[in-house]
Amino acid sequence: MNEILKFAFAVNHSNLFEQKHFGDADKFIIYALNGKEISFVDEVENPYRIFKEEKKHGSQQKGKAIIHLLKDEGVKVFVSRQFGQNIKVINSHFIPVIVSVEEPIEAIEILKRHINWIEDELINKSSDYKLFLMKKGILKTIIKK
Repeated sequence: MNEILKFAFAVNHSNLFEQKHFGDADKFIIYALNGKEISFVDEVENPYRIFKEEKKHGSQQKGKAIIHLLKDEGVKVFVSRQFGQNIKVINSHFIPVIVSVEEPIEAIEILKRHINWIEDELINKSSDYKLFLMKKGILKTIIKK
């Protein structure tokens, strides 16, 4: 891949993944793949964590706002413990990855071992990306619309 592959990790203020939807994270930590290493690039507060549109999860305006925020950062992959209904919109723009770990360093190690799966998805598709589930290994699955 010629362009830099960037990831947005949805974490809390303690820099840990929580069991909450991507869009409800306190902040996003941006990482980039440099050769075989994944390194820290930036940290972006989530200004849409508390969104006024409506009280229900899966707010489309909130989802679109987060998409624009992270597209501007050059992100291609969203990493979280959970995604809500907006995953159906997210996967048109980003590869969604669900992790079972709390520490970003653990997610980085698993991503590095399976980065070829992510790169293959980006090379062979331009939207409607598959969902990746990561534990110790990785599973690629279809998102039902």
